[in-house]
Amino acid sequence: MNAIAKRAIVGGIVSTVVMATGTFILGQISGYKALELLKNSMSGINMLCNTVILGSTTILALMLTLLGLSRSSESTLNKRHYKDVLMIAKSVTILILAAVITFLMLNLPISESEEVQKSWYQIIYFSSLGLASILGGGFIAIVMMLYGTIANVILIVGLNKTDHPLVSSEDAEEAKKEERKNNEEKSS
Repeated sequence: MNAIAKRAIVGGIVSTVVMATGTFILGQISGYKALELLKNSMSGINMLCNTVILGSTTILALMLTLLGLSRSSESTLNKRHYKDVLMIAKSVTILILAAVITFLMLNLPISESEEVQKSWYQIIYFSSLGLASILGGGFIAIVMMLYGTIANVILIVGLNKTDHPLVSSEDAEEAKKEERKNNEEKSS
């Protein structure tokens, strides 16, 4: 696993743990209190789901631009770059699906049902907060992966760094020959 993925996973796990710790600090609550908290938190969780869906679909669409930019660069990027982009695309797709499913599940009119026992509201409340923590952590992890990939593209395409690990070895050798040739012409 490369450094970008490791950093993103650690960031996502840390943020999920921080959000889950906040949930744990709330402690035990009664079924009635859970129902009230659930009603109050639903709009925020729905907004989180919508934000994750919108942000993730935007990221997925803009990755096509990233691929076009990668292909049009003077340096040929090696397969690892494209594997990183594919990993981000898969992660974003999974996050979109998770956010849509969470959104649909949490929009069932549970609080209006008289058949649901009060004790179930505790489980539903903490489950919804847990899902929100996972969605938030996943989104942070994806943003961190995207940052690492974009930073590499900027170094290679924008700053013409030829000795980068993502530049194919053939291009790196060709760039060194070109640089030597330019240096020889300047000294002549």
